[in-house]
Amino acid sequence: MTTDIATAPTAEKPTTTTAREVPSTREEARFLAPPVDIWETEDGLTVVADLPGVAPDAVDVKVEDGVLSIRGTSSYANPTDATLAEFSLAGYYREFQLSDRVDPERISAELRNGVLTVRLPKAEKARPKKVEVRVG
Repeated sequence: MTTDIATAPTAEKPTTTTAREVPSTREEARFLAPPVDIWETEDGLTVVADLPGVAPDAVDVKVEDGVLSIRGTSSYANPTDATLAEFSLAGYYREFQLSDRVDPERISAELRNGVLTVRLPKAEKARPKKVEVRVG
């Protein structure tokens, strides 16, 4: 005879545990890491990311606690009369740790034809300065 632990006779009152609701720490959405090119100029860094299918109002570029994050959401509406729909678009997400040599107040971004260009100007303290040499 098999007995269930919760209903087995015991000297003590059986305790029941209920599953408590635990908030999810992860989003259900899928993200792809967009390919990027990064180069340095005298004035700062330039980040170019490919975000095909992303509208300008669906791009979020922000800097928080020294981290540059790029998020883009592409949209595609499956036909409602599809018998089987396996195709869907994933969003884009990428983060970069910034050094203190970047001036976060002057960062700018532009999206054109699915290509995001983020300009990260150097902070004044990071720019090279010419030191005058006096003769004397």
